[in-house]
Amino acid sequence: MAHTQMALDSLDFDATVALATATAPHVDILEIGTPCIKHNGIKLLETLRAKFPNNKILVDLKTADAGFYEAEPFFKAGADIVTVLGVSDIGTVKGVIDVANKYGKKAQVDLINVADKVAKTKEVAKLGAHIIGIHTGLDQQAAGQTPFADLAAIAALNLGVEISVAGGVKAATTAQVRDAGATIIVAGAAIYGAADPAAAAAEITAIAHA
Repeated sequence: MAHTQMALDSLDFDATVALATATAPHVDILEIGTPCIKHNGIKLLETLRAKFPNNKILVDLKTADAGFYEAEPFFKAGADIVTVLGVSDIGTVKGVIDVANKYGKKAQVDLINVADKVAKTKEVAKLGAHIIGIHTGLDQQAAGQTPFADLAAIAALNLGVEISVAGGVKAATTAQVRDAGATIIVAGAAIYGAADPAAAAAEITAIAHA
């Protein structure tokens, strides 16, 4: 079984809250995407935290420096998971892990653009990273990349960390991602681009939870 995460990628504050309202009952984790959190700030996190007490909330900060300092206000405001870039300095990664532990929350290390994903995963797992994020970015997807090879390599390490997979996942590929070892399956466009986002979210979650 895997958990599902809904990526909220709109820049519009009200549209983001509306989409979260439609999909929150049908997913485990609400993700405030990087452009969304940069545009709307911590007020959006506070709004979603108050409205959706039963969902975990991930704030996709993609922190690149000053890990502890940057992540702490978001954990304080109710984030359950905050992301840090695997390509950043190892001290930065450790800072986000340390502040996550301070609040009893989780740090996710995003492997986007990391050259040696296996080596980096081993390194950050030793530091206590809670989640490894295998992230095929929008620009990488446009170039035809998929997360499956990376997922297989990371899952084979058996390090006991959670593995999140993002990048073009849809209902048709959810079972494949789940069976390949993902513990968190992230869907964005497959949900918010659907005619009925709530139904799309429910379909993906039913497969992920199977």
